[in-house]
Parts: sequence; structure tokens; C-alpha cells
Amino acid sequence: MAGKRRRGTDPLFIVLLCLLVMIISGLATGYLYMKEKYAGDAIAYSRQAVRELEEGSFEYSLAKRFYSDEQWDSIRNNTAPEKKEQTYVSENGDPIEIVHISGTTYEGYMMLVHDPKLVKVAVNPNMDNGMQAPSLEDYVRMNKAIGGINAGGFMDAGGTGNGGLAWGIVIHDGKLISGNMNEYLPIIGIDDTYNLYCVDATAKDALSWGIQEAVTFGPVFLRNYEVVFKKGQGDYPMLNPRTGIGQASDGTFLLLTIDGRGPSSFGSLYEDVVEEFQKFDAVNAANLDGGNSTAMIYNGEYVNTTVSMYGSRHLPTVFVVMEDK
Repeated sequence: MAGKRRRGTDPLFIVLLCLLVMIISGLATGYLYMKEKYAGDAIAYSRQAVRELEEGSFEYSLAKRFYSDEQWDSIRNNTAPEKKEQTYVSENGDPIEIVHISGTTYEGYMMLVHDPKLVKVAVNPNMDNGMQAPSLEDYVRMNKAIGGINAGGFMDAGGTGNGGLAWGIVIHDGKLISGNMNEYLPIIGIDDTYNLYCVDATAKDALSWGIQEAVTFGPVFLRNYEVVFKKGQGDYPMLNPRTGIGQASDGTFLLLTIDGRGPSSFGSLYEDVVEEFQKFDAVNAANLDGGNSTAMIYNGEYVNTTVSMYGSRHLPTVFVVMEDK
């Protein structure tokens, strides 16, 4: 008796299955591309792309799905963070305190400046011609300040930059002195009521909000207590020296340096920095230029151990702390 004939897989079914896989793969790839473009790790780029979308377009509708209504409106309208009147209190009456901090892989210092009026940005007086910038100790001396930390980034080809040319936006005394008025970047600034801003915005936005002093760096860590840092940004997995700035709910400025690349302190991850700011009730906080630039001075002495045995590098911008008089 002849055996039954076995039926093979229908070629049409295989073709349809392949087409289905290709369609799903294409949709997934497209979705991931759109998410990276409009809500990716390059936050400043993504938010600028969102701002440029034509309302009602397909990409507008898709990009909006990646955000809450509040987040979407904030990005599209780029509204200023809410201002509040600053009041400050120091438990022991000192306007400035320095607290030693430590973690599994790091040691560092948090300078608490209880009077927010004492903190301002100092900038390279040679910014317009790119000549060598001062060191942190020079800035402190030139401004008759009592302390300070390094601030924004700068052009540093080969790690030998002279600090002459700042990266991004620099605002000083309410005027844009470096950068493009309409470029969308992370801005770390102080307004005319001594509120700290850690936002992605343009210089035009910042000036309209009354920001008097600002530098560019990132990532932003905390905004209105919310952790906005995303894993994978920058040199995220590396232990490095860190510098950061935050502000507590009572107006106290939080100036942070963490040592690194040394026998007693290897450095920290970004999450470590976020946690340290949270311990001090930071409402807003952001990363500043770290690595070889990390430096803190108080009362004429380096508080931290800088990577360079010669102290601070030449820096285009610093945050100085004026004496309480």
C-alpha cells in the first residue's frame, strides 16, 4: 500500500511570515530610532528636536508619547522653573560649612554656603581672545573671595587646554559673554533672586528668566527633587573625580568635589553624586567639569586633593564664594 504523501510548508505562508517579521522589525527599529531622537540620552539634542516639531505632524504625535503632559508642555514652551524666595538657616550660625563625605570608592567634600547671595560665577578676563585663563586660586584671589570650585567645560584638545575658550554658554552679570544665543544646552545658572537653575535651555531663555550667572556642563542630576539623570550618559561607568553644584530647599548652595585617581579615593559614579546631593536635601543639582579640573579652595587652602600635583588647572569659569560681611 502506498504511503501518505507528506505536505511541506506552504511557500506562501513562509513568504507571509518573512514579510511579517520584516514589518515588525522595521516598526521596532523605527520606534527605537524615534525614541532615541526625541527622548534619548542626548537630552539637550532630544529636547531641541521636540521644540522644532510641527504641531499635528506624525512625528509630533509619536514623540509626545514619550513624555507626560507636564513634561511635554515644559519642553515645548520651555517655561522657567518656579521661583521662590530664598531663606537660609545655619544650625551653628556659620554662613559656610565644609562637610567630609565618603563612599565605598571615594572621599570628598561638600561646601554648604548658607547665604545664597555669596555664590557667583567668575570668568576668564581673556575670554574674548582665548588667552590662558587663571587657576582657581587666582580667581579666588582676584575676586577677594573666601572659596570656590571649578565650574563649566572648555576646549581641551589633548587634555592640555589653557582654559581660554569656554564650552557652551557663559552668562555673567546678566549678559551673554560666550556661546550662541539660540543654542539649546544644559545650563547651570543663578537668577536675580539667587535660585539655582539646572535646565536644558537656550541663552535667550535663560536671560529672559533673569539668570545672571551661568555655565554649561552636565548631566543635570536633580530637578525639583526628581532624578532626571539617565544611566549611560557621559562617562557613566567610570570612577572619576567629580565636581557638582546643588541647592537645598532653604536656599543653601551645595558645592561638591569628590577626589579620584588616587590611593585613598578612586573616584565616584554619577549615582554616588546624586545620592550625596540627596543627603543634603538638594532640590536641583547638576554635574560640573570633573577629572583633572576638580578643585575646591577655602580660606586660602585646597580642601580636596587635586589630580594635578600643581593644584588647579587653568579654568574659563569658576563658582566663587564671597566673604560674609
